[in-house]
Amino acid sequence: MDAVKNLFRNNVRQYGMIIALVAITLLFQILSGGILLKPLNITNLIQQNSYILVLAIGMVLVIITGHIDLSVGSVAAFVGSVSAIMMVNHGMPFFVALILSLLLGALVGAWQGFWIAYVRIPSFIVTLAGMLLFRGLTMIVLEGKSIAPFPKAFQKMSTGFLPDVGGGSVHTLSIAVGIVLSLLILAQEWRTRRTQLKYGFDVAPLPLFAAKLAAYAAVINAFTYVLAEYRGIPYILIILFALIVAYSFVMRKTVMGRRTYALGGNEKAAALSGVKTKKVTFWVFVNMGALAALSGLIYAARLNAATPKAGVNFELDAIAACFIGGASASGGIGTVVGAIIGGLVMGVMNNGMSLIGLGIDWQQGIKGLVLLLAVGFDIYNKNKTA
Repeated sequence: MDAVKNLFRNNVRQYGMIIALVAITLLFQILSGGILLKPLNITNLIQQNSYILVLAIGMVLVIITGHIDLSVGSVAAFVGSVSAIMMVNHGMPFFVALILSLLLGALVGAWQGFWIAYVRIPSFIVTLAGMLLFRGLTMIVLEGKSIAPFPKAFQKMSTGFLPDVGGGSVHTLSIAVGIVLSLLILAQEWRTRRTQLKYGFDVAPLPLFAAKLAAYAAVINAFTYVLAEYRGIPYILIILFALIVAYSFVMRKTVMGRRTYALGGNEKAAALSGVKTKKVTFWVFVNMGALAALSGLIYAARLNAATPKAGVNFELDAIAACFIGGASASGGIGTVVGAIIGGLVMGVMNNGMSLIGLGIDWQQGIKGLVLLLAVGFDIYNKNKTA
């Protein structure tokens, strides 16, 4: 029991949000009469929140460095509109347009990163200007009207599913993917434990470790089975999974990740330690621009149109996801997985409140209260630790 308490105490931010996500899910599952966790609704949850989760992955890196980006919604809309012109108006192959759109997003990020990192203008001001600039450019490019439809191959990025191999009532390939994924995760966890024991690190007791592995396997296979009951695993879920794995690895295992945390923790100390703080800040915003572009493409593919109103309030949802997921407003603290959990909390709340018939006025108020409580919880834990 003491091991469980210590484990929770040392990971209070992450586990607290996981518990909150489970509690919110169970609450709306009951209030909605069981609709929330039906296969069709879970698939809709993934597709509806995918572009916010992509933004949250980039935004958490920005927040860790102690900055903020208010322009991501406008950048997503601008890149989506440019991609529509390339694919719909000029017939460009979707893969070429996809690459060019991501490069355009990275270029936008480089533009903003230059002013923030090298000219030293506060990120709030630069990205606020960017929000207005790229929203205006979106309306100019689209001339105030929507462009549609996109090619079918491009739409599949957001609305497509893995093909089945069995042809039965349940998507066999999705179940197989769940089994393989759970085995890979169990093998990785076991390898990590052996390495920690080899070098004398403290590890959880074997029964607790086994219970954690069993929980991982149960959740993964239950999730993939529920998806298999509808149409299987969406392509967008594969994209999200790849991004989560890649960015989690970068932030935990690479020099760039450690320098990002060091910059957010104490910029002057990081500079004295040899970290090129300006360069790190610049590349964090380049990365944010590329992910904002990807988010805009995903949204356009799901909507099957580029519209002047795309991306409205995306930045607020992404920032809220990061703070709810445990990122610190003062920088230096946050995880990619935490941002994803925060985004899922917001997504489940939005979906659940819509299912039970709450109006948009109540939804906005409740989301604001949840964000305030999450940041207050973070500050309370920080003061308690200090």
